[in-house]
Amino acid sequence: MTITENKVAVVNYHLTASKNGEPENLVEQTDAENPFAFIFGVSQLLPDFEKNIQNKKAGDKFDFKINAANAYGLVENDYIINIDKKAFIVEDKFDSARVFVGNDIEMHDADGNQLIGKVLEVEEAHVRMDFNHPLAGFDLHFVGDVVEVRDATEEELDHGHVHGKGGHHH
Repeated sequence: MTITENKVAVVNYHLTASKNGEPENLVEQTDAENPFAFIFGVSQLLPDFEKNIQNKKAGDKFDFKINAANAYGLVENDYIINIDKKAFIVEDKFDSARVFVGNDIEMHDADGNQLIGKVLEVEEAHVRMDFNHPLAGFDLHFVGDVVEVRDATEEELDHGHVHGKGGHHH
């Protein structure tokens, strides 16, 4: 059986990322105990990831790169903003336990959408934050193998995710 639409694919891989020709750094690695399982073709993965594993079968290996523009995008300078320090006041005090350089903070935009921002600087009047995806601007390199391919169950298709090993557990 090959990886096609509505099939469950179980893969193991290691993902490295590089920026501006720098050496690749390990971002994520799966293994036999913790594989990555997903339903192919339901728009949950990077399109280029799916394109590169489509029609592979159990036992097949893969090794491909996705450039930054086709992965998580290029760094958008508009997503790096200054936020008034007053937004981080808790009980009349600046929240220094949460707001420090390098920390990721969950926030919400004006429409209530959840955003994760990385604190870049804490200045006297503002906090400079980056709301780009953490892998924005990085080229990705996936190396791995296909462990299993099977039909997705009706329940998995209804729920939009894989159940069992490497998938979601209810």
